[in-house]
Amino acid sequence: MKTGVLVMAYGTPTTPEDVEAYYTRIRHGHAPSPELLADLVRRYNAIGGTSPLAERTAAQVAGLARALERLAPGAYEVRFGSKYEPPLLEETAASFREDSFNLVIGLVLAPHSSSMSTDQYMSRAREALGPEIEFIEIGAWYDAPGFLELIARRVNDALATIPESRRATTEVIFSAHSLPEKILSHGDRYPDQLLDSATRAARLAGLDRFDIAWQSAGRTSDPWIGPDILSVLREKRAQGLTDVVSCPIGFVADHLEVLFDIDVEAQGVAHEIGLNLVRTASLNDDQEFVDILAQVVREAAF
Repeated sequence: MKTGVLVMAYGTPTTPEDVEAYYTRIRHGHAPSPELLADLVRRYNAIGGTSPLAERTAAQVAGLARALERLAPGAYEVRFGSKYEPPLLEETAASFREDSFNLVIGLVLAPHSSSMSTDQYMSRAREALGPEIEFIEIGAWYDAPGFLELIARRVNDALATIPESRRATTEVIFSAHSLPEKILSHGDRYPDQLLDSATRAARLAGLDRFDIAWQSAGRTSDPWIGPDILSVLREKRAQGLTDVVSCPIGFVADHLEVLFDIDVEAQGVAHEIGLNLVRTASLNDDQEFVDILAQVVREAAF
């Protein structure tokens, strides 16, 4: 019997017409106000109307399936489920149950884990699978062999575009998606994981200094973890920096939080204050990356 692999990600609307329904699902069935909807549509329009995340995720899932097939022919069945866009993760989990799988491994396409992000994926998947199926949950995997080395090379590639004469006034900022501050009250280690992954990647890249920041905070009244990358950019310029390399280490594919929040919004702030901002290339379906994910799945299976 094959081992099921349930790969999960946030999801994205596939057409401009899907944006409102997608936003409503994110808001747990509450339709967004016209102002909130217009703001989201504006951001999608700024990157071409829709995000390439669905295509990028499909390529990652297909790459993972091929890598696992090479490692263990016939041993794994890889299927994808999304948190907020069809196919929903519950539907995919149910398909494993309907096909009489005994064992399913859950993998979220996010290197860090949190009670308000990856844990929610796992909880929903576990409930949909039911008690008869053994469910192995893969938590944070940023420390998987080779992953931070891959990030470090991306950082060095970005640094190489900056003239040597400005390296002394250049700094790397690692970032991840912000979450509401309330997660900290019960010991959520998400911020610790960002700091740990950034510290280790910086060491591998040979950096003398680096910083961390948060990005893409939600439009809610609750306070979110900071500092926000936009304010950090302003602080760095005030300190005399001329160049910044943005490494969104918490994201593994091109999507709105990278293509708009960094390439448009943060880039706009950098231009305004006279700071040169360079972003590291996204991992997407890089062969080395999907091979790392395959090893993560294999280790979880044993």
